[in-house]
Amino acid sequence: MKSGQLKTPIIGALLLRFTFLLVVYALLRLGFYLYNISLFPGINGKQLLTIFTGGLKFDISALLYINALYILLVAIPLPYRYHPRYQGICKWIFIVTNSIGIMANLIDFAYYRFTLKRTTGTVFDQFSHEQNRLQLTFDFLVDYWFLVILLLLFILLLTKTYPLVKIKKPQKTTGFRYYSIQSIYFLLIAWLTVVGMRGGWRHSTRPITLSNAGEFVQSPNQMSLVLNTPFSILRTLKSVNLKPVHYFQDNELNQIYAPIHVPADTAQFKPLNVVFLIIESLGKELVGSLNQDLEHGQYKGYTPFLDSLIGQSMTFTQSYANGRKSIDALPSIISGIPSIREPFVLSVYSSNKTTSIAKLLGDKGYETAFFHGAPNGSMGFSSYTKLAGIQHYYGKTEYHNDADFDGTWGIWDEPFMQFMAQTINGFHQPFFSAFFSVSSHHPFKIPTQYTGKFPKGPLPVQEPMGYTDMAIRKFFDTASKMPWFKNTLFVLCADHATVTYHPEYQTIPGAFSIPIVFYYPGGHLKGKTDKLIQQIDIMPTVLNYLHYDKPYFAFGFDAFSSQTNNFVINNNDGTFSLYQGDYLLLNDGQQSTALYNLKNDRLTQHNLIDQEIGIVQQLETTLKAFIQQYNNRMINDQLLN
Repeated sequence: MKSGQLKTPIIGALLLRFTFLLVVYALLRLGFYLYNISLFPGINGKQLLTIFTGGLKFDISALLYINALYILLVAIPLPYRYHPRYQGICKWIFIVTNSIGIMANLIDFAYYRFTLKRTTGTVFDQFSHEQNRLQLTFDFLVDYWFLVILLLLFILLLTKTYPLVKIKKPQKTTGFRYYSIQSIYFLLIAWLTVVGMRGGWRHSTRPITLSNAGEFVQSPNQMSLVLNTPFSILRTLKSVNLKPVHYFQDNELNQIYAPIHVPADTAQFKPLNVVFLIIESLGKELVGSLNQDLEHGQYKGYTPFLDSLIGQSMTFTQSYANGRKSIDALPSIISGIPSIREPFVLSVYSSNKTTSIAKLLGDKGYETAFFHGAPNGSMGFSSYTKLAGIQHYYGKTEYHNDADFDGTWGIWDEPFMQFMAQTINGFHQPFFSAFFSVSSHHPFKIPTQYTGKFPKGPLPVQEPMGYTDMAIRKFFDTASKMPWFKNTLFVLCADHATVTYHPEYQTIPGAFSIPIVFYYPGGHLKGKTDKLIQQIDIMPTVLNYLHYDKPYFAFGFDAFSSQTNNFVINNNDGTFSLYQGDYLLLNDGQQSTALYNLKNDRLTQHNLIDQEIGIVQQLETTLKAFIQQYNNRMINDQLLN
């Protein structure tokens, strides 16, 4: 063994080299920050430490992807892996793949200044049609020659340090004992690799993506410091790259549809508390009072308390979600941003500067909080809510009692909603709070003490929805005794619809139908209307009801407005559904494929696409205006007023 070499078993060598790569990526992050320091003002030492600590999670994920082949070749329990030729191949795989990762990071030292984002997978589409790619590459190398030198130095560092760790071959590489032990190591490494790539091991934790960087920063632009470029590229290879469109001139576009909301009057701001209750899988079909025509008027539904609440509230008979997944719901409800073609928080535009009802009310002195009984980090909610400007996050960790854990998703809704009521009672008024339930999620179970207490019905979701309805009732029983109750506007809606039973809901409109209920116990906000409403309308409806006195951005409409040109939009598998007036238009992004009159054809059996040409053209104009506003504002990072 040469002087300076460290001899270690092959798995130890793998861990040492991986640790070395983490140090390299920390140095690259530091270099990225120092080179672009003027673009990250106001970061103190504590915040920088948080950013670097958070970045470790993304570095681990990226490096595991980059080194997946190397890890497999080193960890596979075959005796041949100790052969010098085999080890030589592994060495150059390690150096080449990691040199590419380092190069990607170094490119963003310079490129970031032009995009203000880490490079993503869309870069391949972006330059795919350029005829002068070689010239562009040459110009880049000339202008940023020092980055080329840095890359060569890092490659030299990889090449020189690799032999410093020498593999210690075991005395015996055959037999049952050898294969048993090495197979256990292999399975353990495989499991740790998957966990590291995903960014966590919990069932409820989605694989980390760009938006998860928001958990470690004070503003969206700082997310690029937490991320690294290989991670950004790998996580967005399949992401939708929106195209700019120019159907209308700006003045004409804003006449058709404008997402900037300007105060309609000069009335004084009304500082009501605001509480959002977002209920998992609460499809509109489950609510009896919104389906009085089903089963010849005999349908009861599965939410008796919600039925009684609707009788004291303002609600809508045509109310829709903007997506079909939980991850679509929060940006729609809290920020007024729908998911088009893919969830907003998973898109390459998730680091855009945005506002939210929490930010706007927070600027008015509101205390703001989010409650979700799942393990912290589940669904990426903690990251999103921080970017949305919500001050406090309360999850399973803050609940401090795993005895109430359902074993899969989180704390049962009943005790967690009581925890929420008691916690809110300690807030200063006015406050904004949002709650996201967990108990009506697959695998659809209820606490054992409630077995047989709720109707089961033909669908598995119906029994746990009865349990959650009871939890909501008990929450309101507790809240009604508290001093803030009558000064609070409650908004109850679903995150998305779910599986359905009745033919009336086994349609495209039925697949997105959810209840949206506004309850103000201290006021006279009551009634039922057939006006169209969607999740992205909740933010502007509440702000306008409070007489919010500044312009703000949201893609939705004020549901309480007397204007009738509003529309509902959602997108599933690339197909747009646009609801306006009595009609539903389906469009694949290029051409319209169907038109239905929902007032006369609830089951969507009669396609009027060839009969109502004027209506089709009118709805296509609206759809084009929405697409132009959405695409261009996303691309140009214009989601503020």
